[in-house]
Amino acid sequence: MGHEIGEALGVLLRRTTRTQLHRRLTEGMGEALDETTYPVLSALARTGPRSAADLAPEVGIDRSGVTRRASRLEEAGLVRREPDPDDRRAQLLVLTDRGRDAVAELRTRLADRITAGLATWPPGEAEAFARHLRRFALEGPFG
Repeated sequence: MGHEIGEALGVLLRRTTRTQLHRRLTEGMGEALDETTYPVLSALARTGPRSAADLAPEVGIDRSGVTRRASRLEEAGLVRREPDPDDRRAQLLVLTDRGRDAVAELRTRLADRITAGLATWPPGEAEAFARHLRRFALEGPFG
């Protein structure tokens, strides 16, 4: 059983799988929001304001990569930079109202894709899967 779960997680966690999903989710949301900038926007929504250096491990790219992507998001009005109150030399990346609206739309699109993907499952199985997946994520080997 552990091998089957490990293989399934491998498919889900593959960079190409995530990139394809992010490309589909961001379709039609503007030039600045694509499969490369999605992780930065999404991470800021999860973590709150962060410096590029602090956000880099969350996103899985280096600081300069976060900075480049954040600049694109800033030009589109989705992110702004603010002085870090704890370090006057640093700046925090912060979602704007427009950025929060984009995240809400992306989360709705993701939820709709997941729901559609589970639509053919027998009654109760999708709900049980959701409960068990949440439990596994919280209590499993990742904590």
